[in-house]
Amino acid sequence: MRVTQLGGSGCAVSALSLGAAGLGNLLGEVSDADAREAVDAAWEAGVRYFDTAPHYGLGLSERRLGEALRDRPRDAYTVSTKVGRVLEPLDGPAGDDLAEGFAVPATHRRRWDFSADGVRRGIEDSLARLGLDRIDAVFLHDPDDHAEQALREAYPALERLRAEGVVRAIGAGMNHAEPLARFIRETDVDAVLCAGRYSLLDQRAADVLLPEAAARGRSVIVGGVFNSGLLADPRPGAPYDYAAAPPALLERALRIKAVCERHGVPLRTAALAFPLRHPAVASVLVGARSGTEVRDAAGRFGRPVPQALWEELGV
Repeated sequence: MRVTQLGGSGCAVSALSLGAAGLGNLLGEVSDADAREAVDAAWEAGVRYFDTAPHYGLGLSERRLGEALRDRPRDAYTVSTKVGRVLEPLDGPAGDDLAEGFAVPATHRRRWDFSADGVRRGIEDSLARLGLDRIDAVFLHDPDDHAEQALREAYPALERLRAEGVVRAIGAGMNHAEPLARFIRETDVDAVLCAGRYSLLDQRAADVLLPEAAARGRSVIVGGVFNSGLLADPRPGAPYDYAAAPPALLERALRIKAVCERHGVPLRTAALAFPLRHPAVASVLVGARSGTEVRDAAGRFGRPVPQALWEELGV
C-alpha cells in the first residue's frame, strides 16, 4: 500500500487509514472484541495509520486503539490524536454520552481548552490512555468557534512540542475546508484533516484548501468519504453528515451509484478512490466498527476505476 509523508515531517501514513471514532462507541455500542478485530483487520490489510481523539467515547477510543497496537513494532505505524477538548472526571454517575453521539457512560465532561497548558495536558492525558511511548501527529480538534485562541495559543504550543521532538507532525482537523485553508496559509502545519468536504457529493475542499495545500507542500488527510453512510448505501433514511439525507441529496447519490454501475465499479470503491486523485491528499481515513467493515473497505480500496467514470461524473 502506498505510504506518504505528512508534509516534510517524516511522519508516514498509509493511503488507507483507520479512523477510530467507531471504537469509541460512536452511534452505538461496539464490543471490546469487535474493536480489537477492527484494528487487527486493518493491520492485516496493510493499514499503518490510525487516528483517534479524546472526544471519541470520552477516551474509550484511545484506550482501545492503544491496547490493540501495543504489541506491534512501534516504528511500523503512525498514530494521531487531537487536542482542544480536555476530559474532566465527574463525581458519581451522570447518565450516558449519547447527546454527543457516543454510547458510553458519562464518566467525564469535555471542556474546550485551546490554551498552551491545555495542549500539553491533552497530550499527556492521551499518552496515558493510549499507553504508547509517543504520539506521532497531533491535530487541533474542531477549533471552529475558538479559532483565534487556537491560532494564538494552541498552535504555537504544538510548534514547540514539534521542535522538542515530542511529536513529529502537527495540524488541525475540522469539518470545514476554508478554516483549514487558513491554517495552511498562516501557520507551518504539516497536515490538516478534512472530514466530509472532499467526497463524490461535496467537493468544497477543492475550491481553496487543496490548492493551498498543494502549493505549499502540505498534506491533506480526507475523512468522511461516505458522508456518514449515504455514499456507502444510498437508500431512503440513509445518513448524511449524521442526519437523514434530504431527498435531493439521496437522488444525487443514487445517480452517482448508477454511473458507477454502468462502468462496473462499486460505489464504495469510487468513493474511496476519488480523494486520492488529488496530489495533496496523503490518506483516506475510513471509520469502522468491526473487522467485517474494515475488510469490506480494504477489499474495495485500490481497485481500478476507469477515467471514463470520472469524466461522466464531471469530477
